[in-house]
Amino acid sequence: MKKDNCIFCKIANGEIPSKTLYEDRNFRVILDLGPATKGHALILPREHAENLYDLPRESASEVMVLAQKMAATLVEKLRCDGLNLVQNNGEAAGQTVRHFHLHLIPRYVDDGQSINWKTGSPTQEELENIRRTIVE
Repeated sequence: MKKDNCIFCKIANGEIPSKTLYEDRNFRVILDLGPATKGHALILPREHAENLYDLPRESASEVMVLAQKMAATLVEKLRCDGLNLVQNNGEAAGQTVRHFHLHLIPRYVDDGQSINWKTGSPTQEELENIRRTIVE
């Protein structure tokens, strides 16, 4: 279901113009207006889901198949050296628009971008406690 006040619903459903790379009955793939690199694209479901947790399972499967197809196209057409898939859920994770979307970010040697984090060094006991918390 479309959400009336959601800008990505409006873009995904053609109410707001976009630089569309691909569309079908469930998704629209557009160029990001604030790209990290040349060819940075977003996969937008036409139906509103706030984040990954709300995305129907069928749509989650379809989005990864579409991401694979679009990634191959971007690599072939743009001759990029790599590609990142980025998907943020919640403000703490960097989500700024409350509509599920998957970033396809072509990467080029020396493009000046990075996706990295500070690595931790938990003990085996800490890892086991976390594992138990998740699976029990």
